Amino acid sequence: MIRVLLVDDQPLIRSGFRALLELEDDIEVVAEAADGSAGLDLARRHRPDIALVDIQMPVLDGIETTRRIAADPALADVHVVILTNYGLDEYVFHALRAGAAGFLVKDIQPEDFLHAVRVAARGDALLAPSITRRLIDRYVAQPLDTGACPGLEELTTREREAVTLVAQGRSNDEIAAHMVISPLTAKTHINRAMTKLHARDRAQLVVLAYESGLVTPRPR
Repeated sequence: MIRVLLVDDQPLIRSGFRALLELEDDIEVVAEAADGSAGLDLARRHRPDIALVDIQMPVLDGIETTRRIAADPALADVHVVILTNYGLDEYVFHALRAGAAGFLVKDIQPEDFLHAVRVAARGDALLAPSITRRLIDRYVAQPLDTGACPGLEELTTREREAVTLVAQGRSNDEIAAHMVISPLTAKTHINRAMTKLHARDRAQLVVLAYESGLVTPRPR
């Protein structure tokens, strides 16, 4: 059973998502909150698999809520998915850096929304390769200061190669083809790299790859 926490200040949005989710046999909505502070308390109480968090809320916004969930070791298994009306805007970029597993635009189709919840619950990043490439564009447009990344020196050559390909926006199948390995082996390299770099998910792995200097974006 996938346990979901809804955090959004719009009651109609929450009720719509709840109605859709509760039609599914494998998904349960465990709690709702109208602001980030209440959402954080409920996350600590219920330990959901997924926290669907609106980007803009009173009291505590989605970015700070995400940051506090990601920083709490007790909530390490909670995957934050950001809800936004605007696609990949500046707020979403900062939310991904704060530790979000991905994002969803609120006008998403119901079947895509349900698929996304299941993808996030598996621990896979909710970032299509096209979205990853847009993140890369963001780094090219405004590079951030690089710095030390604990665990980087522990990566094997193959793990570094896999991380580099992830940061280029490649899918697991594309990484496997490039490295001439199976998709399962590619995923294993990625998962081991995530563990060594203390990345919560694939989205954070991309961010760490650029911030550590492991991957340097090339101007387009």
